[in-house]
Amino acid sequence: MRGSKSSYRRRIENSWTTDDSKRAIIDIGSNTVRMVVYGGSPRAPQILANEKVTARLGRELSETGRMADEAVELALEGLGRFALILKDLRIDDVETVATAAVREAENGPEFIAKLEEMGFTVRVISGEEEARTSALGVLGAFPGKSGVVADLGGGSLELISISPQGPGEGGTAPLGTLRLAALRDSGDEKFQSRVGKALKKTGWQDAVGGNLYLVGGTWRTMAILAMRLQGHPLSDPHGLQIDAGTAMKLAKRTAKAAPEELRVIPRVSAMRSQILPYAAALLVCLLKILKPDNLVFSAWGLREGLLYQRLTDAERGRDPLLAGISLFAGQNGTPPTLATRIAAWTMDAIAPTRSSSERLRLAATMLALASLQVEPNLRLKQAVDWALYKRWLDIDDTGRAMMAMTVLANAGECEWPPMLAELAPDEKLAEARVWGLAIRLCRRLGLQSRASLQATRLRIVGKSLILAFNESHAALAVSQARKDLRNLADCLDLDHEVRIMDDASFAAFRDEAVVSGQSYREVTGAK
Repeated sequence: MRGSKSSYRRRIENSWTTDDSKRAIIDIGSNTVRMVVYGGSPRAPQILANEKVTARLGRELSETGRMADEAVELALEGLGRFALILKDLRIDDVETVATAAVREAENGPEFIAKLEEMGFTVRVISGEEEARTSALGVLGAFPGKSGVVADLGGGSLELISISPQGPGEGGTAPLGTLRLAALRDSGDEKFQSRVGKALKKTGWQDAVGGNLYLVGGTWRTMAILAMRLQGHPLSDPHGLQIDAGTAMKLAKRTAKAAPEELRVIPRVSAMRSQILPYAAALLVCLLKILKPDNLVFSAWGLREGLLYQRLTDAERGRDPLLAGISLFAGQNGTPPTLATRIAAWTMDAIAPTRSSSERLRLAATMLALASLQVEPNLRLKQAVDWALYKRWLDIDDTGRAMMAMTVLANAGECEWPPMLAELAPDEKLAEARVWGLAIRLCRRLGLQSRASLQATRLRIVGKSLILAFNESHAALAVSQARKDLRNLADCLDLDHEVRIMDDASFAAFRDEAVVSGQSYREVTGAK
């Protein structure tokens, strides 16, 4: 028994300590000092731990030019704890960066020296590098997008343009949350003038249109307010998009709010409630000057940008949604190769309804299959929660709802709940229902075995949905399979038919089902 417990303990410890993919980013900001430990796919890293110390290193910087002694002491205390944790977890891949407060403070070099004594290698990055790195983080989360990134920290505001080709021109302005109260002390009119001058110095005095991507914890808290105001049914602010008109109403309303009013709102911390009105006043200025069409809130910024810039071009080219979901599904008993085979098997049946991307259908297939590993009594709720509430990348609310509907239909639930109707049009949910029913039929024929997939074929011929069996697997054509086929055909508004074929006839039927002579991998780029 002692050996068994010891072995178990080692397995648990090794799950944390010996995986080479574990990496940590320590971000020493003007407001908080944060350590985030990442694991999982390099293209879609998963947060394993997120620790912070609200040291407010930059709170006296404008008045004294120094970081306050007690703030430095609090930061060093927290960093000492971080150093010990990383040592105990045997995480050697650690990148430490410091931003506005440390680079501007008179006692910044002294602070860095103390960190080096602790064993940290600290890189103090410029405002321009901070802007570029945050932009890379946004592009990692929203690949191929264009717009302007506004990263609001405690000491500064970084602005930089982005395009599918990468980050563009950018700069930094002394408009961090710890400085805004002093800038606003003479009223909003004077505040707007001061903000306008600061932005003009960095070259951001003209309208830009398009999307303004907001990065930083204070902006994300404002996104939570927007979701609450709209009655949004989901909880993650990442990826939330609101139009400029809605954003202006929200910003003006929040700018006038007292901290006491904000503090009672769920998920608004005492610290954020103090600085939200000033950040909202800044947002009013940004909306007036930059005139974006929409705001998009991003949970990815500087830290994720540091990870993203390590990737090769090939790794950056991977689809972040599929990278994240394939690893997650694999950890839950669904190898990506299996999901790809099943998505290929169902491809012809969903052709008449296919208006969404195959990447989304493949992602939904992975989640639906992974849900089968969950305890049956918990399966459906757990899998729907995965679809709606886990932080997947590069997917909108409609896509989340379609993944959830696929999971429901895979479990035999064909009616969608009202919540999904708030997130996606009925026609999209109907399309996803077909995906789920096709998966259900496929997986129940031969329990997802490769042989059963090779010996059966689902095709639409004229106005009928045909399920063909090689005679070697005729025993799979049971009543339950026929029922699943009928349910799928009904959703497609088709007749249905089961055919048992000899080897030659089945081979001919199977070969005709390949779309345009291409394999599913060629059509989708699935790996």
